[in-house]
Amino acid sequence: MSTAAPATPASAASPSSPTPPLRGKVVALTGASSGIGEATALLLAARGARLVLGARRTDRLDALAARITAAGGEAVTARTDVRRSEDLAALVALAGQRFGRLDVLVGNAGIGPVSPLDDLRVEDWADMVDINVKGLLHGIAAALPVFRAQGSGHFVTTLSTAGLRIVPGQVVYAATKNAARTICEGLRQEAGPHIRVTSVSPGFVHTDFAAGAADPQVRAELLAKRDEIAIPPDAIARAIGYAIEQPADVDVNEIVIRPTAQS
Repeated sequence: MSTAAPATPASAASPSSPTPPLRGKVVALTGASSGIGEATALLLAARGARLVLGARRTDRLDALAARITAAGGEAVTARTDVRRSEDLAALVALAGQRFGRLDVLVGNAGIGPVSPLDDLRVEDWADMVDINVKGLLHGIAAALPVFRAQGSGHFVTTLSTAGLRIVPGQVVYAATKNAARTICEGLRQEAGPHIRVTSVSPGFVHTDFAAGAADPQVRAELLAKRDEIAIPPDAIARAIGYAIEQPADVDVNEIVIRPTAQS
């Protein structure tokens, strides 16, 4: 585990400025080292949140935490592989140790080595199940008892429009995202009046996701479409920030956000 020293947020209110909308909220974020996760961390920090950042690439995590603290925010980091339930437990525990509570868990870690079923990439299928589905459950197992004890909390999970419009070459990936969607909806119904549950389904976003496609033809098609129409990661970050900023009695359950040009 590595940490960046906390500091007073640059966005902290002066007597003449409004209070940052997320001032004091403690947010743990998986998949924070790049793309949507990195953009979300920067946006939430700018709005006053205190961050607990998790990902497997600790060098990028530490660089991100350094950017946040240099701007006057607060961030700590921990190497987090969501396939390991103990890593999620440690991430949630770190929030309590450093900040005394956890208000939001953003489950953003996910992979998509997409390919046609005929390619029989069984190991890729297993990895998607382990990270996109089991990783979500590991986060719930870590944070739900904390939220119950506090009497409040918020789960935010990054899904995908791939689960809403099934296309060839993305079948297993879409299946994992639909499994995650089912888990989020079930969690929402079981959560009760004090725990909020939000799922965010991005369309084409300008990240490294497309480059991870296992099949060369699928990868080329995704990269071409990304370069043609993709929206920036901070568009998704703003949607996540919007859901978190709502009053405690307002639960934004599902957000679908696509490029205007995406069919």
